[in-house]
Amino acid sequence: MKTDREVPEACYPGAMAEHATRLAEVISALEDELLFVVTGAGVSAASGIPTFRGSEPDAVWKVSDVELATFEYFQQDPVGQWRWYLKRFDSVETARPNPAHEALVELESWQTARGGRFQLVTQNIDTLHERAGSDRLIKIHGTSAKLRCATANCKHGAPTGSIDRADVDVASFRADPSRATLPRCPACGGLLRAHVLFFDEYYQDHADYRFDQAMDLARNAGLFLFVGTSFSVGVTDLFLRVASEGDIPAFSVDPGAAPPPYFPIVHLRAAAEKLLPQVAKMVSQMAREPSSPW
Repeated sequence: MKTDREVPEACYPGAMAEHATRLAEVISALEDELLFVVTGAGVSAASGIPTFRGSEPDAVWKVSDVELATFEYFQQDPVGQWRWYLKRFDSVETARPNPAHEALVELESWQTARGGRFQLVTQNIDTLHERAGSDRLIKIHGTSAKLRCATANCKHGAPTGSIDRADVDVASFRADPSRATLPRCPACGGLLRAHVLFFDEYYQDHADYRFDQAMDLARNAGLFLFVGTSFSVGVTDLFLRVASEGDIPAFSVDPGAAPPPYFPIVHLRAAAEKLLPQVAKMVSQMAREPSSPW
């Protein structure tokens, strides 16, 4: 499995060091303000997980139909959707956190240790942030680690219920994918589904997405840091609007296309797994350096 990406040569060596210094200085200047980090699929690309709409040729929505990730499709063809999601879950299960995930853990630890605030909101359903050690984490699109009942108001269904995927036996379905072997809810017998936000659903549909909390925190941010996102999902547009309306500084770390031009955001064209470890190291060094007596 490929675990690294090609990064434009413009990022090396001077541009990368300049990007890292610039971002480290801005983060250091935050002091006790909230560092609000938003990650997308690009942060996990170096772990071998395909992006969704990025520049990589195996980006999910370049090789799959968006319709597959809808509740309507689940109702029409639950077997087909379960087969598709199991492939996604299997690829996520074998992935490991990369230096970008680890650097964000370091930044969280450093920021909170000095009395500052930190919040990480990920659009990713993989569990790499948690496995790397991220604590202040909102998984706004759900998680591959859980399933939920498709029947509303079931104890394992929306708006608050779920069930650990590890507690659900899918061996029969893997051996014979059919309606008869579809995984079912242990409480009501209804069909289980992925515990993720489908394209035809709303953020407020499940409490686990913590959408309202994320928006409240965003409005109180001192700095937005977007990592590995193409800004093609609605929630990133909402965060950018909060940054723009509140005149909150915003940076984007991604080797691909620049963010929307209609928002004031600084684009650092670099791979997160290359840049963020440098930033984490720099902020730590800045904290140890004695201030000038002049």
